[in-house]
Amino acid sequence: MNSFTIVFLIALTLSFSVQFWLAKRHAGYVAKHRDAVPEAFKNTVSLEAHQKAADYTLEKSKLGDIDSIIGVILLLAMTLGGGINFAFEFWAATITSPLIAGLAAVASIFLVMTLVEIPTSVYQTFVIEEKYGFNKSTPQQFIKDQLLQLVLVTAIGMPLLALILWVMDSIGSLWWLWAWGILMGFALLMSWLFPTVIAPLFNKFTPMEEGSLKDRIQGLLARCGFSSQGIFIMDGSKRSGHGNAYFTGLGSNKRIVFFDTLINSLEDEELEAILAHELGHFKCKHTIKMLVANAVMTLISFAILGWLIDQQWFYNGLGVEQPSHAAALLLFMLVSSSFTFFMQPISAYFQRKFEFEADDFASNHAKAEKLVSALVKLFEENASTLTPDPLYSAFHYSHPPAAIRIANLESKIRPA
Repeated sequence: MNSFTIVFLIALTLSFSVQFWLAKRHAGYVAKHRDAVPEAFKNTVSLEAHQKAADYTLEKSKLGDIDSIIGVILLLAMTLGGGINFAFEFWAATITSPLIAGLAAVASIFLVMTLVEIPTSVYQTFVIEEKYGFNKSTPQQFIKDQLLQLVLVTAIGMPLLALILWVMDSIGSLWWLWAWGILMGFALLMSWLFPTVIAPLFNKFTPMEEGSLKDRIQGLLARCGFSSQGIFIMDGSKRSGHGNAYFTGLGSNKRIVFFDTLINSLEDEELEAILAHELGHFKCKHTIKMLVANAVMTLISFAILGWLIDQQWFYNGLGVEQPSHAAALLLFMLVSSSFTFFMQPISAYFQRKFEFEADDFASNHAKAEKLVSALVKLFEENASTLTPDPLYSAFHYSHPPAAIRIANLESKIRPA
């Protein structure tokens, strides 16, 4: 232990305490407003649906608290408890190549952390989601998904990690700039490949059938000047009753995707309005802005790591005796969130700003009242709380709270 150990413990305690306090505040706020539908929704949302959303939110909040506590305990066990130090010493004694030994140590730590997270994921899926009628997955499907994710991480993530570790060991003092370039190139490649290579491994994507809905959507795309590689229906109902729509991919590889659950619950004009919102993100260049912001933050992070990697106090302060580039990378990935937690409201603010801009775009290219009715249905069907705590939502919500978002859209409704 050294001075940095104290700094880390203070940062971890502050971030965890604030998150725990915000979660308790949010749960109390939701419970307090459980027995009355907000004025803005009294004519569209039943008390039963409102109470279901409150209860669903409260149960997820309790599980989130437990998950956070487990996460803190695991982080302390891996760092100050010696877990990471043991992993690196074990693999260094087992494998002669420092690169392969470091790769194995990082992989083993992430495998342990993944296994620890599985019980809460199981409880979320087969207890909470099941209780509220959302779970459509089976144990077999759940296990298949977990194994497929592990295979993909191994097949794709391990070679990328090996390349970055090789760059760290071989390029010199500016390794962090090269590593950043590799990671950004990889992220762009994955964004391009995701619609046609990665996503179909988990779900079936069926081209939308000819008919009035497809004609309406194609008319919207023409009005917005948007081209894609097709409009697809995803079999989201094989895992969950939640609905969604999105467009994905880059360049000529863009796809528009509707969950089948969404198709079954909304009218054609409502689906058009939802898609207009998603197209708003594209037309307002939100995707590019987020990519640029993430690239800048990643570059700054790598630059900081480039400095920390030569600081003995960084390793010793986090329970690692023998410095290595792989250990530095792993430690940085695990502990950085404790120091950057208080930047979260800034990111959330811009994400909510983007949502308002996309709603404004949608109201100009589809009917605002149809987007309102679609959102109300989605809030109700997904059991999304209509009464989040304002401070909690400022930290955690990437979308504006329901009442604020609906009020903004209603101001855009043009008189008949």
